[in-house]
Amino acid sequence: MKREPIFTDRELDVMDILWERRSGTVGEVQEQLADELAYTTVLTVLRTLEEKGFVRHTSEGRAYRYHPDVDRATAQMSHLQYLVRKLFHGSFTRLVERVVELPELNSEDVRQIRDRMEERLNGAD
Repeated sequence: MKREPIFTDRELDVMDILWERRSGTVGEVQEQLADELAYTTVLTVLRTLEEKGFVRHTSEGRAYRYHPDVDRATAQMSHLQYLVRKLFHGSFTRLVERVVELPELNSEDVRQIRDRMEERLNGAD
């Protein structure tokens, strides 16, 4: 049974690599990580992700090749819903209020958000 795709920071680092590459061996993932981690640490993270149902593996000679079993968009939505439930007490309005207050948000970002909201209001989902 798959769990809701909520990842730890380290798991998300590994999933980012798998989403970009579409697959990877332990060694390939280890090479791509920004942090220098032991092979066994990367292997443990991949095994944990597999136990949770987020990746699967195929045999490739003596190695395993790991493949993401959940896509990035699904993970993004799941994390966002979790964030809204836990940090904003279920209020999407509060989330948007905080987003609009971010100093990094520029005029083009605001226009794109507004356009997407208008599309949603007009039923063009």
